[in-house]
Amino acid sequence: MSVLLRILRHTFRFPLLSSLSLLMAVLCTALVLVLPGVTMRFIDVIIAKNRPDLILSTALTGIGAILARQLLFTGRTVINNLLELKLTHLVRVELYDKLQRLPVKWFDSNSSGEIMSRVSDDVPSMDRVLIEGVDQALAAILQFLIVIGYMLWHSWQLTLVTLIPLPFIGLITTWWARRSEPMWRASSEASSALNAILHDNLAGIRQIKAYTVEPKALDTFDKASRKVGEKHMHVMRGQAMVWPAVSFIAESGIILMVAFGAWWALAGKISPGVVISFLVAWGFLFDPISRINPLSQTFTRGVVAAKRVFTIIDTPEESHITEGIRPAAMRGHVRFEDVSFHYSDDSPAIRKLNIEALPGETIALVGATGAGKSTVLNLLTRFYEPDGGRILLDGVPLAEISKEWLRDQLGYVTQESFLFNTTLRENLLLARHDATDEELWAALEAANAASFVRAHPEGLDTIAGERGSRFSGGEKQRLSIARALLKNPPLLLLDEATSALDNRTERLVQQALENLRAERTCFVIAHRLSTVRQANRICVLDRGTLVEQGTHDELLALNGAYAKLCDAGFAIDPRPQA
Repeated sequence: MSVLLRILRHTFRFPLLSSLSLLMAVLCTALVLVLPGVTMRFIDVIIAKNRPDLILSTALTGIGAILARQLLFTGRTVINNLLELKLTHLVRVELYDKLQRLPVKWFDSNSSGEIMSRVSDDVPSMDRVLIEGVDQALAAILQFLIVIGYMLWHSWQLTLVTLIPLPFIGLITTWWARRSEPMWRASSEASSALNAILHDNLAGIRQIKAYTVEPKALDTFDKASRKVGEKHMHVMRGQAMVWPAVSFIAESGIILMVAFGAWWALAGKISPGVVISFLVAWGFLFDPISRINPLSQTFTRGVVAAKRVFTIIDTPEESHITEGIRPAAMRGHVRFEDVSFHYSDDSPAIRKLNIEALPGETIALVGATGAGKSTVLNLLTRFYEPDGGRILLDGVPLAEISKEWLRDQLGYVTQESFLFNTTLRENLLLARHDATDEELWAALEAANAASFVRAHPEGLDTIAGERGSRFSGGEKQRLSIARALLKNPPLLLLDEATSALDNRTERLVQQALENLRAERTCFVIAHRLSTVRQANRICVLDRGTLVEQGTHDELLALNGAYAKLCDAGFAIDPRPQA
């Protein structure tokens, strides 16, 4: 009920449309009384009293009421559809906005396919509770009460007989509503799992083809799809038994009502017209009951979907996005003081880390895979927060600084460059929204990317393709570097920014990166000796611990962990042999 009330509150955002829909529902429902009333008039007045002069006016009254009801129904349908579209758009945007404000750590445990399912499928299902569920339920309740009132007015005894099936129908439908909710939940979860598999397989289609695992991928998808069908069939089998039983009880009530009506009409207690009008009214009385099946499905699926949507909306947001200190300028003095961090309950990614970068210095981070290099950058961007210790920026604890301000000061080039499926111009403008085309081309020139961009007829208007599929790995990396150059940040983070470049291109880009690093604090993750030679200090990490630091020559002289990395093939050109 709390979930349903929370869904209902969304309608208050559009009070005019909601009120108009409700008013039309009341008028449309009230007009159902015309048909049984007209039927009774034909039987008890026109036929019984031989009044042919009343046929035309009575018939026109009935036809006019039916026409008015259908016109109201048409208008109400249009308004409801408009309301549903507005509500779906509103909730979907609200959910997407919430997703953008969730911490990165949340996305580590929630697949993209499942998130997409909640945005694309669960939001419409949730809002359908309002339009198809609540709206029709209110109309059904109104119709039921109006028809009951009409029946009581003409014969309370026959009304009680008519209502005999209702308690049995109520017990069955209530039991089924409770029974079916976990079934619908399981069906929704299976659908989300199927979407997640589909998303992953489409994103990794090149890997699937490269390793010729299409049959295995198909088998995985087939099993997930079968599971969706099985979960859905659990619900369908239940409905196949429940709703025929409901229909049997309801329709048996017709025979019961007509039998008692005929008995009392023969006894002179009620007129034949009342019996016939009750027979006509019965259709309007039990019409809401015939809608219990689809309404029950809508309610149950909508509530399950709403719970999944509200789970995201209620997730604590990333803190200090806009709140916090906003320094007038950044000098770039970074200091890690006994910083520790765990991604999970496993061993720490980094432990008791102490690193200092003075303004304008370049710090190179090296080490084997899993040493904690990328974690250092993730903590600097505040994608994650330390479990222990603290990070200082110009003497101010990083935890007290606005994340929005901090990230505006950062240039971050990742190892796996990401381009959005839009134009190159729009991809570059992420760094500076007000940059001119001349500035865009200057950044591309500096990153040695202008030549291949000009080779495309559309130039800056070239569509990058999904994840930048129209460009090679090296080209995507240079475009990412151009984006960082355009931003011109005081703090630069390079996660193996030249890993996808050949030797010739790397030399051209290294000069651009050296220009970019000038007078800026820079943290570089590197696996190439050429990348770290010019660093002011090299920090060697091993399983999250800082084991060595110094310049290239100093670390080679130590003949320790760094020297072993070089001997193992870390550098393009190994250290000189004695």
